[in-house]
Amino acid sequence: MADGGSEPAAEPVAPAHWTVMDALAEGSLSDVQDWLRGPALQALLIVFGAVLLARLVSWAGNRITSRIDAAATGGDSLVRSEAAKHRHSLTQVITWSLIVLIWSVTVIFVLQTLGVPITGLVAPATVLGVGLGFGAQRVVGDVLAGFFLITERQYGFGDVVSIAVVGGGDPAAGTVEDVTLRITRLRSQNGEVVTVPNGQIVKVTNLSRDWARAVVDVPVPATSDVNRVQDVLREVGRQAFGDERLHPLLLDEPSVMGVESLGLDEVNVRVVARTLPGKQFDVSRDLRARVALALSREGVTLRAPSGPDGTSPHDEALAEDRARSGGAA
Repeated sequence: MADGGSEPAAEPVAPAHWTVMDALAEGSLSDVQDWLRGPALQALLIVFGAVLLARLVSWAGNRITSRIDAAATGGDSLVRSEAAKHRHSLTQVITWSLIVLIWSVTVIFVLQTLGVPITGLVAPATVLGVGLGFGAQRVVGDVLAGFFLITERQYGFGDVVSIAVVGGGDPAAGTVEDVTLRITRLRSQNGEVVTVPNGQIVKVTNLSRDWARAVVDVPVPATSDVNRVQDVLREVGRQAFGDERLHPLLLDEPSVMGVESLGLDEVNVRVVARTLPGKQFDVSRDLRARVALALSREGVTLRAPSGPDGTSPHDEALAEDRARSGGAA
């Protein structure tokens, strides 16, 4: 003022975005309470909304995949069209990607709400990104490999596959239960769950693509009438194709390919049958039982022929083993 009087001191103005560190620095309990009722509550609501949205996306993805399975299989989880397998895998990948996107956006919104300067994190994020680029090369490779696995439709949910991985060893075999951009999860015949990173896959053998083939090799003694054995096997194939339980699994009548291999004391005759995808194992087991029963009725044994003294090589091996062990039974 012109008369020299002092003006009243202006009250401090609180910053637009209070952080908990600002409030604690001021040492005011009311400021902490304001921060908890303001930015902290907003951040909590954002996280709660993200949880609900992620749950909704997961529920919708499971609902869509269930409908795809029900429409494509009619209750059979192994026999489904290639389009249905691809749609199932694609739905799983989209669901997983949306959930990752939801949480990524949630983290950014929470940081902005709490007053953390995003621009100040650019430099640390760049350094972290470079470090992850070197340390997470395998993860990036898994994601890229998973992308091409799905877009190329190499296999899908419900396929029976055998997967060879980097480094050799026994391949992972089983039924595909889950396919994501990073991993493939299989269920083996023993009920074991096998998880394979997509980037480690070097070869995929799909045993249930479009159709499958059941192969049964029948060993018979070399002294048997091969033509008679083949006639019996053809009759077994006709009966199997006419069976009400087995007929839906077969695409055509099983055929006898003939003698597949010759040995010193046995001949292998091969029977093949085209089946629905993934049903070759059930058909093979059924055909083996039918073949064994039919050959037994015809007097054809599946054991090696007996020697001159009436003993088979198996009996001779047992006798030799007992002699070496001192005559113990």
